[in-house]
Amino acid sequence: MNAPCRRARREALAALALGGCGLRAPPALAGESVYPPIVRGVPLAFPRDHGAHPAFRTEWWYLTGWLQRLDGVHRGQPVGVQVTFFRSRTRHDSANPSRFAPTQLLLAHAALAVPERGELVHSQRAARAGFGLASASEHDTALSIDDWTLERDAADRYHARIADRRFAIELDAEAHAPPVPQGDAGFSRKGPLERQASRYYSRPQLRTRGAIRIEGARAAVEGVAWLDHEWSSEILDAAAEGWDWTGLNLDDGSALVAFRIRRRDGGVAWSYARWIGAAGAASAGADPAVRFVPMRSWTSPRTGARYPVAMRLDLGARSIALEPLFDDQELDTRASTGTIYWEGAVRAFEAGREIGRGYLELTGYAGALRL
Repeated sequence: MNAPCRRARREALAALALGGCGLRAPPALAGESVYPPIVRGVPLAFPRDHGAHPAFRTEWWYLTGWLQRLDGVHRGQPVGVQVTFFRSRTRHDSANPSRFAPTQLLLAHAALAVPERGELVHSQRAARAGFGLASASEHDTALSIDDWTLERDAADRYHARIADRRFAIELDAEAHAPPVPQGDAGFSRKGPLERQASRYYSRPQLRTRGAIRIEGARAAVEGVAWLDHEWSSEILDAAAEGWDWTGLNLDDGSALVAFRIRRRDGGVAWSYARWIGAAGAASAGADPAVRFVPMRSWTSPRTGARYPVAMRLDLGARSIALEPLFDDQELDTRASTGTIYWEGAVRAFEAGREIGRGYLELTGYAGALRL
């Protein structure tokens, strides 16, 4: 990274500490609400809602998937992939005419879950929007931080391009069904209060091809990915500690998303699950109640955080067990979003039979999560 980029990154991190985390930030204009609320009854509209929503406080695009290596020394072996872009609106006055006012920050995480290494190969970036350093289009998915990009084209294909010193990711993920709104037509509750909500939709079963490079060794890959897009101004209840989330692409073409918001006292502030049919539509009938049951834990030797890396999901008469590709899939992203979390490739089993693959996300185990 050259000197101007290093300076920009330091400035962005300082702005995040002041604005994104809610400390001593400049006040908004008199009479201006800092962040608009998410309200029920506003329909999703595409392609506009594939793009950024800069008025809201926090936004992310999560691309995760299971890939198989098609050539090279590890031909036939799986690898997990994560590419995440975040947008954060700070509390700096949006009317400030200065081009240097850091009102919008862009951050990104990228990781490969490599079984033969038994750990993630990962990296992170952060920059303020503008100055050719970072951008997030409001019209469609088009995100960039330097040469890291995530874009959607007119044929409904997502293109991820990540270049780092240790690894690279080049993926094209094609959708074959419309976006799936979560919650009530995209209004996704995250707590006991109506305002604790996000706008949220998913793109499961993305047919994915491309290539990865790990320290000079390149391999063609193909598999299935999942994309989540979510934006909000307030998600977590004050008593919340973090969340457990999973998105599973099942072998029969269907999919499952489930999450719970955990309280600090060990209870559950909110939980949600939705089956998604093979045609991409939410399954008929009420969303099932879900219970997350930890089955096995792993303790990070770096942070001391203890994660329930093997989980059982109880959904009515069905019970699905999640087993990690390997245990050490912890990301330390304190240099960008300020969090430590576990984001891991998992296999899904029902009655002892593998039925699909996906990702499990565990936050708040290394300290209460702050957005």
